[in-house]
Amino acid sequence: MPKCYITICICLILSVKLKAQDNYEIQVYGSETVEKGHTMLELHSNFTFDGSKTIADGVLPTNHVFHETIEITHGWTPWFETGFYIFNTIGNDGRTGYVGSHIRPRVAVPESWKWPVGVSLSLEFGFQKAQYDANTSSLEIRPIIDKKWGSWYISVNPTLDQSFKGPDQHLGLIFSPNIKGSYDVSKVVALGLEYYGSTGPFFNYYLIRQQEHQIFIATDLNFSPDWEFNAGYGFGLTGVTDRSLFKVILGRRF
Repeated sequence: MPKCYITICICLILSVKLKAQDNYEIQVYGSETVEKGHTMLELHSNFTFDGSKTIADGVLPTNHVFHETIEITHGWTPWFETGFYIFNTIGNDGRTGYVGSHIRPRVAVPESWKWPVGVSLSLEFGFQKAQYDANTSSLEIRPIIDKKWGSWYISVNPTLDQSFKGPDQHLGLIFSPNIKGSYDVSKVVALGLEYYGSTGPFFNYYLIRQQEHQIFIATDLNFSPDWEFNAGYGFGLTGVTDRSLFKVILGRRF
C-alpha cells in the first residue's frame, strides 16, 4: 500500500474519532423531546470488534474497546429539553478512563402546529481528552426530521460538526449525516437499518475512500412506555471506518 494512502487514512481516522455519535453515542435521533417534568436516563454501551490498532499523534486505538456513555435528559417544556453526556472508555494498555462531557439543548416543533413531519433541532457542545480525540472542543448541529406511516418509520439527521480546537478547527462544518428506517414486525419489536457517515467539509467533500460510512442492522423493543431499548451490529464500508461494532442503548424515563 502506498505511503501517501496510509497517511491519508490515519489523518481521516483522527479527524473523526469522537463526534457525538462515533462509538460513544451511536444513535439516530427521533424528533420528540422528553416530556415536561420528566427525566430520561440512558446507558449507551458498545464494543469495537475491529477498529484502529495503532496510536497515531497521541490518539489511542479503538480496537477491542468498550465505550460506555451515560446520558441524562430532562424535559423543561413540551418542546424543549436539555441532555448531558458523560463519555467513558474501557480497554487495556491504558485505554480505560473518563473521555469527556457534552451538553445538548434541543427544541422541537410543537405538536399543536400540526406539521406533517416531526422536526427538532439539537445543539451539542463539549470537550474530550486529546488521547481520545485530536479535536478536543466541538459543536454538533443536528436537524432532525422524522415520520411514521403505519408500521414504517424513517428519521433523517443531516448533522454538521464544527471543531474549535484541534486539527479540524479551520476546516469549517463537517457533514455527518445519519439515517434510520424501521418496520414494526409486532407491537413490541421493530427491525431496521441505521446509517452513520462523515463525508468531510460541507460542499468540499473528501474522496469516497477517505469518508466514513457505516451501516447498522438494528432492533428497537417497545415493551413499556417508560423504557427504551435499541441494539444493533454495525460494519464499516470504507477503510477509515471502524469495521465491526455491537451497540446497546438502554433507557428509563422517570
